Amino acid sequence: MGSLRFPFSLPQPPKPPQRPALRQAMAAAAVGAGVGLAISIALEPGACASGRGRKAGSEASPVWATLSLVETLPPTTIVEPRSGTKFPSVVDDGRRLLGIGVRYWKRPKRKNNISYAYGVYADESDVKRLRKKYGTFSVSELKGNKELIDDVLDQDLRMTIRLQIVNRMLSTRYLHETFAKVVENELQKYGGSKSSNNKELLQRFNSIFMDEHKLLGNSIFDLSRERGYILRIRINGKEMGKIESNRICKPLLDLYVGKNAYDKQALQDIQSTLASILQERSD
Repeated sequence: MGSLRFPFSLPQPPKPPQRPALRQAMAAAAVGAGVGLAISIALEPGACASGRGRKAGSEASPVWATLSLVETLPPTTIVEPRSGTKFPSVVDDGRRLLGIGVRYWKRPKRKNNISYAYGVYADESDVKRLRKKYGTFSVSELKGNKELIDDVLDQDLRMTIRLQIVNRMLSTRYLHETFAKVVENELQKYGGSKSSNNKELLQRFNSIFMDEHKLLGNSIFDLSRERGYILRIRINGKEMGKIESNRICKPLLDLYVGKNAYDKQALQDIQSTLASILQERSD
């Protein structure tokens, strides 16, 4: 399996991470997946894909790639630089990585205050269905396009949010309370959580978390929206439960993809990748 490591650091005073290298590396992995090429790219710390951003006095960091024709492409590994967490570029039978971010549990924003890192994935064929509406838009018009993000949240697109636990003190109870709060707030828009239908939805959602599961470092917590607006929750690959309702799916996805996204820089990367997919030419 190839490995992609990106040249981000948090010096004092803090400087913004070099996100273009992340986008270029993810794009390289995605292009390789599309044409059946195995791509391995290594970026040394302190250098971006363009060769700029090297530390003064350091040698030029090599950027190299090897390509070989294969029948199936093993997923490339993407490294989230602030936590060192690794994410596959593809999960769940072809869902493509759109962007990676982190969730801090307290300030200041530094490594030992990270709760978890996360990756946002989407089925590429589902995203391309949006070309009917956005096919004539330029990449610049698509980036930050609120209506596009609303469509991603509202439409029946298969997506996965993968959380990889960094803080060993994190529990399923913490995640449950966080998610239940945003779900309940969403249900308020449709008659409140006391209406019989919404009350049942909330009870069914809460029942998924009835069993307390200890989350160790590097535990994987998957939130997926499947075809038919079905929320699917897994911990370390074990399915915990499902519930059918976009009133449940949408507010949870919004925490990572929408206006309430935890990591705003990750959101920009996600929007850029969506724009790139919509602009890719069909074979």
